[in-house]
Amino acid sequence: MRFFEDLAVGDTYEFGDYEVTEAEILEFAEQYDPQWFHTDPERAEAESMYGGVIASGWHTTAMTMRLLVDGFLRDSAALGAKGVDELRWWNPVYPGDTLTIENEVLETTVETDDRGLAEIRTTTYAERESGEIEKVCSFVGLVMFVRRNEE
Repeated sequence: MRFFEDLAVGDTYEFGDYEVTEAEILEFAEQYDPQWFHTDPERAEAESMYGGVIASGWHTTAMTMRLLVDGFLRDSAALGAKGVDELRWWNPVYPGDTLTIENEVLETTVETDDRGLAEIRTTTYAERESGEIEKVCSFVGLVMFVRRNEE
């Protein structure tokens, strides 16, 4: 179990392996971001600057969150987040990409006797089918953690 005191500025954690499928891209986009370059593979290939259908940035962020929970938050004393800063979508995510993430602890602040706040930069990388790796998303999470009871 990872508590607030277990986080130090400069700590980094790498994890995840999430394979992105076209079916998932289309399903997410149809429900939440139905722009044609997310929902129409033929048109996206013929007319978009991306050369094919791409995941919505919001979908990329949701997949990042899944990796974050599975690889970092599930085995921690996290209490949720106060928000995110600096959300950026650097490059598109394509069907067939495999996502991984890296966390870096930027700052820690004691808030109360039983809770601390950690500013954690999460960066998502996509490994393309070609083997090339690109940064696709990043944000700074303002994550609350339980402080360890030393008694």
